[in-house]
Amino acid sequence: MTAPEIKLLPPSAAGDIALVAAVSDLVNLVYAESETGLWSGEVDRTTPAEVAGFVAAGEIAVAWLDGRLAGCVRVCRLADDTGEFGMLAAAPEVRGTGLGRELVAFAERHSRAAGHRRIQLELLVPRDGTHPAKDFLARWYRRLGYEVVRTTTLDVDFPHLAPLLAVPCEFLVYHKDLAPA
Repeated sequence: MTAPEIKLLPPSAAGDIALVAAVSDLVNLVYAESETGLWSGEVDRTTPAEVAGFVAAGEIAVAWLDGRLAGCVRVCRLADDTGEFGMLAAAPEVRGTGLGRELVAFAERHSRAAGHRRIQLELLVPRDGTHPAKDFLARWYRRLGYEVVRTTTLDVDFPHLAPLLAVPCEFLVYHKDLAPA
């Protein structure tokens, strides 16, 4: 595998309907797989319109591998000293290659360059029992240096989504301090 090229999309790319749809489709595919059983029915993580807005705001980075979209991540300012990343997605055929780690590292570098001292991510997990994908992600984020700083429920931060849950879930908020470059 050649090294992926990860770049923040320029705001002008918000008008690229095919690219915006491809990013939206990738995120929805990955989240549908990783959140199986958490939602009642099919719930898309995002829409092309939402992705276009994030691209226009300069918040979507994509990974290209051999000329095709292989992954993406949303990176934004949460507070003066805190960045945030989300919508992290790697195409199924490149999982296990380190692309996810590279996308997280990109988000960390971008946040550090923007003057943030820490970065945040959020993870939805079932309250009771285990969930293989969520358990994997929780362990993976801890290995990358992220620590849970708050546990809440979806109805606190996203009340419109809470009724769509199939099982009771917790919403974990992780932080990682960003050392100066």
